[in-house]
Amino acid sequence: MYNLGRYKRSEVVDFSERTWPNKQIEKAPIWCSVDLRDGNQALVEPMAVEEKIEFFKLLVQLGFKEIEVGFPAASQIEFDFLRQLHLRKLIPDDVSVQVLCQCREHLIKRTFEAIEGIKKSIVHIYNSTSTLQRKVVFNKDKEEIKQIALDGVDMVKRYMETHNGEIILEYSPESFTGTELDYALEVCNAVTKRWGATKDNKIIINLPATVEMTTPNVYADRIEWMSKKLDNRESIILSVHTHNDRGTGVAASELAMLAGVERVEGTLMGNGERTGNVDILNLAYNLYSQGIDPKLNLSNIKEINEVYERCTKMKVDPRHPYAGQLVFTAFSGSHQDAINKGLQAMRETENPYWEVPYLPIDPADIGRQYEPVVRINSQSGKGGVAFILDSFFGYKLPKGMHKEFADIIQELSENQGEVTPEQIYDAFKENYIDRKEPIHFVRCNVMESGDDVESTSTVKIVYRQNGVEKSFEAVGNGPIDAAVNGLEASLGIEIKVLDYTEHALKSGANAQAAAYIHLVDVKSGNVTYGVGISGNITRASLRGLFSAVNRLFF
Repeated sequence: MYNLGRYKRSEVVDFSERTWPNKQIEKAPIWCSVDLRDGNQALVEPMAVEEKIEFFKLLVQLGFKEIEVGFPAASQIEFDFLRQLHLRKLIPDDVSVQVLCQCREHLIKRTFEAIEGIKKSIVHIYNSTSTLQRKVVFNKDKEEIKQIALDGVDMVKRYMETHNGEIILEYSPESFTGTELDYALEVCNAVTKRWGATKDNKIIINLPATVEMTTPNVYADRIEWMSKKLDNRESIILSVHTHNDRGTGVAASELAMLAGVERVEGTLMGNGERTGNVDILNLAYNLYSQGIDPKLNLSNIKEINEVYERCTKMKVDPRHPYAGQLVFTAFSGSHQDAINKGLQAMRETENPYWEVPYLPIDPADIGRQYEPVVRINSQSGKGGVAFILDSFFGYKLPKGMHKEFADIIQELSENQGEVTPEQIYDAFKENYIDRKEPIHFVRCNVMESGDDVESTSTVKIVYRQNGVEKSFEAVGNGPIDAAVNGLEASLGIEIKVLDYTEHALKSGANAQAAAYIHLVDVKSGNVTYGVGISGNITRASLRGLFSAVNRLFF
């Protein structure tokens, strides 16, 4: 039951100096995957060590240089996982593993035991700074909360003295979106100073939307405000970690990048607590669609999906941006027609830029097939059916034939639902190519006479009618015209060819031709198409003519 009086608006930032609305994203940020920590802790069934190792290998393969591997001080399985990564030599020299830890002595001590011997580690400490948590969770004032963060820095520095690898410190004022900006600035400045950050020894200051509390533009204002006011800014890598409570995690991260952020933490497919983290794949493919190198190898979404689903035991939603099974699929007739025309225009004009309606990127670029781009159901139109026959089977239907055949598929789809390409082809064969009863073309003999200016064709055609072999001989200004004359005389009909088209079905010495005959019954005005195929274009045309007669009169 609604009770609007229980809720209040989040405060906005009075920040008229903002510059982010006038900027464009020019390059990819530093990516940090938190799948193995934030994503894993949100699973109904967390990953086992070997599953985490498989997922880690995927992240390395995709090109992540910073990977948060867990909270090793909080769980034996996470501790063992990190040790296995080190002992099996699975951490490349150019990859930094990130470990999360609260600002507590025994947890930091255990964390350093977990990263023993690892060349490059990011130690990520955090404590909640929000107004609400200070009051209801910790019952501490601002100075006490700030001191927790500073104590954490001191403990990391102390354990670093005996550590044999490189350490980068990351600090997050957790629940940044619920923290007063001036206080968040005070704490971050104090942490940066205590760490002794320099241009050559930078600190990561991570400003998380632990809970997404308002619109992305307000978050961007908060980020730019912090970016401009942080002390020693050149010694700071500014990072964000956005969640998706309001469904705008991607937008919040993108606007944060405009506002000065250099680093983004997130997960594949947006897995994470509640509604999830920001989806790094979504962000990266967005960059790719604008011609910006995402600095990740995302060319095989099928493999990514398979590993993700196997390790997390979660399914990728069919409408998930870029990764979903149906996101490059059009059922709507108008969409199918536009996609078909767009692809045809790309082929004909050799346009160097991808410009196809309804497809923001080429599905083939990320390992997707064209097979599911157009799928046929009762909402589909004539363009989609023609696209399937052309793309899968090489039949380029004349434009006038699109609706006639689409009506056949429409009836089929209304009875059974979605129609597969194979079913479309079967219906095409049944209704056109194999339409050989009651009159069945058997063979022909064509004789040409005359010259280039005026010539005639004499055809002798053998056919079967209701299983009985018959023949006729006729003359015309070409083989098709002669055959029309012979059929009219033999069957007592009056017909006229309205249009004729043909094309090769495949190249090479064994190429077959497809011929399409548009025929009208002069007496009734009824029209239809017939289709014939053969290695000989004349036979293909005559078979198409017989197909059309069978469709028109029988």
